[in-house]
Amino acid sequence: MLQGKVALVTGGARGIGKAIALKLASLGADVAILDAGDPALSEATAGEVRALGVKAFAARCDITDFDQVTEAVAKVKEALGGVDILVNNAGITRDKLALRMTPEDFDAVLSVNLKGTFLMIKALYADFMKKRAGRIVNIASISGLMGNAGQANYSASKAGVVGLTKTIARELAARNVTCNAVAPGFIETPMTANMNQDALQEACKAIPLRRMGKPEDVAEAVAFLAGDGAAYITGSVINVDGGFFMR
Repeated sequence: MLQGKVALVTGGARGIGKAIALKLASLGADVAILDAGDPALSEATAGEVRALGVKAFAARCDITDFDQVTEAVAKVKEALGGVDILVNNAGITRDKLALRMTPEDFDAVLSVNLKGTFLMIKALYADFMKKRAGRIVNIASISGLMGNAGQANYSASKAGVVGLTKTIARELAARNVTCNAVAPGFIETPMTANMNQDALQEACKAIPLRRMGKPEDVAEAVAFLAGDGAAYITGSVINVDGGFFMR
């Protein structure tokens, strides 16, 4: 259980981020939601969090801008008293074959998915060190582990998240702070809803469990890594992919 803990979830207004926010709240954590999208969506999710009997805070934040990140983190600490669990979930895609992918497409995805994750960790790094406690969970992707045609930018960004996760795990281990990653496969989200559905169905045939996952499947893995039961796990990547990528 997570009573007395404060969790900060980026990209927490909808999809996987929302499922994570609600799961952590159901375990007793107060939840802060940072999202670059429609503030009304963030507030709606915050309302669902409060309905579970815990505190919630929502703010709009562009995680690629360190000034916005530091300001948002300060507001979270003022509203909820600190951060014990950081979940870096925010991410975007701009899928194209590398031949047609513009430098701007590449930079935009790397900026949100990788740089944004780094900036969030940087903003809370000293706090975790001082408390000698904390959980960081980064949302990677199996695309970052195996590559995926049409996703040179996304796959590179998520591979970077895995490398960042392992580095931060090594840096903060002596302070009793863990850093792990969850790598989802095909999950039913607004992002996958915009994909070519015929191609998606074909991809599902390669999944041993023969179905897509749900945001709640990812949230369960995050909740485990955020809790006391994962105290001796750091620098690890948990695949939530129905067996799609087996090493």
